[in-house]
Amino acid sequence: MKQQTLGKSRYMAVLWVLLVASGLLAWFGGTPVSQAASYHNVYKIPVEQSIERGLESFLIRAFAEAEAKDADLVILDIDTPGGEVEAATNIGTLIRQAPMKTIAYIDNHAFSAGTYIALNANQIVMTPGSSIGAAAPIDRIGNTADIKLVSGWSNQMVAAANLNGRNADIARAMVEVETAFPGIKEKGTVLSLEAEKALKVGYADKLVANQAELYQSLGIKPADVHEIQPTVGEKVARFVTDPFVMSALLVIGLVGIVVELFVPGFGVGGTIGIGAFALYFFGHYVAGFANALHIALFIFGALLMVLEIFLPGGIVGGIGFISMVSGLVMAAYDTKQGLLSLGIAAAITAIVIFILIKYVGVKRLWGKFVLSDEQQKAEGYVAPKDQSDLLGQTGIVLTSMRPAGVVKIQGKRVDAVSAGNFIQAGATVVVVQIEGTRVVVQEQELIEKE
Repeated sequence: MKQQTLGKSRYMAVLWVLLVASGLLAWFGGTPVSQAASYHNVYKIPVEQSIERGLESFLIRAFAEAEAKDADLVILDIDTPGGEVEAATNIGTLIRQAPMKTIAYIDNHAFSAGTYIALNANQIVMTPGSSIGAAAPIDRIGNTADIKLVSGWSNQMVAAANLNGRNADIARAMVEVETAFPGIKEKGTVLSLEAEKALKVGYADKLVANQAELYQSLGIKPADVHEIQPTVGEKVARFVTDPFVMSALLVIGLVGIVVELFVPGFGVGGTIGIGAFALYFFGHYVAGFANALHIALFIFGALLMVLEIFLPGGIVGGIGFISMVSGLVMAAYDTKQGLLSLGIAAAITAIVIFILIKYVGVKRLWGKFVLSDEQQKAEGYVAPKDQSDLLGQTGIVLTSMRPAGVVKIQGKRVDAVSAGNFIQAGATVVVVQIEGTRVVVQEQELIEKE
């Protein structure tokens, strides 16, 4: 009986120890909610619209601000159809190397480059009805990119998926159109996943009904979440640095200047052209790609092009043209893209010039650089007197010529210059040359000696 009681006591003691140990593990190990409750400084950053260099610039600034404020969690509110591969790659690196935890929250869709950005976050949270995937790269005219780019992008997607142990085959299925993945997708399609399926295959870590439920699951209050929004300048920069918009601005700028040359007076064409170039440089400056040197090169080149009108010869204009092109290309986020956009703009401008010459003519263009107005006597203008009749006439020097002086010819005082030598007053001279109002004389003695 005593042994039974002792055994029972030992059993109760062991049970008590196990209960205490479980409690301690729950306390120190934490549940998902208690872990979430450890977030004290949360920042939310929007990743919206297309992925481009302007967004990259904004996110660099936003992450730097969050890190400076000692953020322990950044929520990326992703809603994008995709965009530039290179910009997405840089953004993925930024997220991957961030010192704080990152969550990709997808309330609508994160396609293409948006998928890659989401995969670089520590966790992906989706809402019912949202989607992720369809990451096949396409070129600027909407066709599937070449095999080299597809292969490289596919490997990047796989690497991003492996960061958090996600299925690499699914990442490839989201990129490679011409590859069939049994049980995942057929050849000729790209894979996209709805929220429920993404959760099932491990491409979403959690589903929440809305943003409020997301905050609740993290143990944070909406009022405690700090939002970082792009400034007006950053929004303009995002618009301007889009490759299509960048090319369009260069086209408008060049065409506007050309139209201004064909249309008398400074008007709409010149204003729009200058405005387009100003917007181009402003957007790239705010995005961090252009600097004062690039702007100065463009302005300096433009001034030299204007100076070429007064100093013909081609050298000044050529230097000005090179300076303007250098400023425009160097201000772009990528030299190749800058040259491509400028080439497109130049080709379109050449077509516009051809049309203007054909239907407007070159007279108006030529009239910009040639004085066509006539000064009439009725308007108060008196033309210089024709003095060609003095050629060969003799006269007496009234004032010493050094080389200019006054000569008396045919009883009239005439302002004249010597042919190069000093002539004393009283000497006899002969008019040897007339150049408009300029009368050139030479001593008679020298002429006779010759």
